[in-house]
Amino acid sequence: MARPSDDKSASLGFEDKLWAAADVLRNNMDPAEYKHVVLGLIFLKYISDAFEERRKILLADGDPAAVEDRDEYTAENVFWVPEVARWSTLRAQARQPTIGRALDDAMDAIEADNPALSGALPHVYALPALDKHKLGELVDVISGIGLGTLLHREKDTLGSVYQYFLSRFASAEGRGGGEFYTPSSIVRVLVELLEPYQGRVYDPCCGSGGMFVQSIKFIEAHDGRRDAVTVYGQESNATTWRMARMNMAIRGIEARLGKQHADTFHRDLHPDLRADFVMANPPFNISNWGGERLSQDVRWKYGTPPPGNANFAWLQHILHHLSPTGTAGVVLANGSMSSQQSGEGDIRRNLVQADVVDCMVAMPGQLFYATQIPVCLWFLARDKAAPKFRNRKGQVLFIDARKLGRLENRVHRVLDPADIARIADTYHAWRRPGGTYADVPGFCKSATVEEIAAHDFVLTPGRYVGAEDVEEDAEPFLEKLERLTTTLRAQQAEARGLDERILRALSAVGMEGTTDVR
Repeated sequence: MARPSDDKSASLGFEDKLWAAADVLRNNMDPAEYKHVVLGLIFLKYISDAFEERRKILLADGDPAAVEDRDEYTAENVFWVPEVARWSTLRAQARQPTIGRALDDAMDAIEADNPALSGALPHVYALPALDKHKLGELVDVISGIGLGTLLHREKDTLGSVYQYFLSRFASAEGRGGGEFYTPSSIVRVLVELLEPYQGRVYDPCCGSGGMFVQSIKFIEAHDGRRDAVTVYGQESNATTWRMARMNMAIRGIEARLGKQHADTFHRDLHPDLRADFVMANPPFNISNWGGERLSQDVRWKYGTPPPGNANFAWLQHILHHLSPTGTAGVVLANGSMSSQQSGEGDIRRNLVQADVVDCMVAMPGQLFYATQIPVCLWFLARDKAAPKFRNRKGQVLFIDARKLGRLENRVHRVLDPADIARIADTYHAWRRPGGTYADVPGFCKSATVEEIAAHDFVLTPGRYVGAEDVEEDAEPFLEKLERLTTTLRAQQAEARGLDERILRALSAVGMEGTTDVR
């Protein structure tokens, strides 16, 4: 899931070239297949570069035994790379028709020597559909980019390239891309509001791990310690689960993602977890989640979710896993704020009356590559009077952010840092002890449970924030009418003058009467 064009790291200068080289593979493979080819090569180049740099340092120290000691590598968070999988070995075979088999063998060898990566790497390079000549060209292009050196690791170059590719693949795949990528604009809003400095962070549908990446970035940007956070995740799609493991390895993030992929509802891998922070972008409005088999589940404290839509199952699963003072941010389709079908309105009412709904944010459209469905953010809190908060019991903050953001291209919108800061600052002014908060017509409103009840527990921010203030026009109506009429007459006179000049010009070249200018 996770990146600014947003964080696609255009400043690095080589991503577009690398993407163009990778894109030629699409002649024979669809994006769902060739993303694994490309991301696997990027990962392989990264760990090989890091290994070779560490090897040179050990050689310079003059201790031959240390060079072959795996602990000397793993102690520096560097994977052990066997000879058959080192990039120099593979590059020498790039123009051979056997390059596909050589790469698959390399992946096997790395998994064998690094149990933490067992089952995580792609084994697709020997497939007949993959053009081996073009694969060799891609190996050559990647060879010219240092990804795993200490300098690039400190800059997080590989992570940035990885996220850039995830975003491009999401765009190329359309709807399927949503399985692994949540736009950075959305993830950053969640992280900036929740501020996961320390504790247990959980994502029950973690995709490629974008929530975790942004959490670590937030901690580092605020001079925190990444080891103060423990990461838990789960993913039901086997391929996406493997991508998450690679993404976490690239970033050096220890994530408890389970020993394999699994369905969160039917095989909860973290049944006893009570997280301090939950961030999630569940699949929207899924109807085939098997709810009819879970009608008596202990998680449905606020009402049994309908078998035809899992939105309120996700919310209740997340609440079930929150610690007594935990907070959560969840991305859902806008329908979750107002639907009255199949008992969803009753569950929403129960959530509000139980005082676990903290804040609702309506987001702009076109943020997702995968879908044009408009989305909202639900922020939940177990204890709205916890010591770290201002006591906001019996209140919900509504933020209407639909007008924020800018179009990056014809179909995709992003939020700039100032947009994210405006949302986050509003929430923190409302939430923090001593914060200075005021309702802003058209943007934010702190509403009581009684006010929400008057709206039949519909949680759409637009119902509460009202219309934004319009600057008062002090000019009397008759004076304005006279001024505008005078301006119109002047513009009409100017237009007639232009028409006459055009006719004279046409007459001068013998074309009088060929154009009807009115």
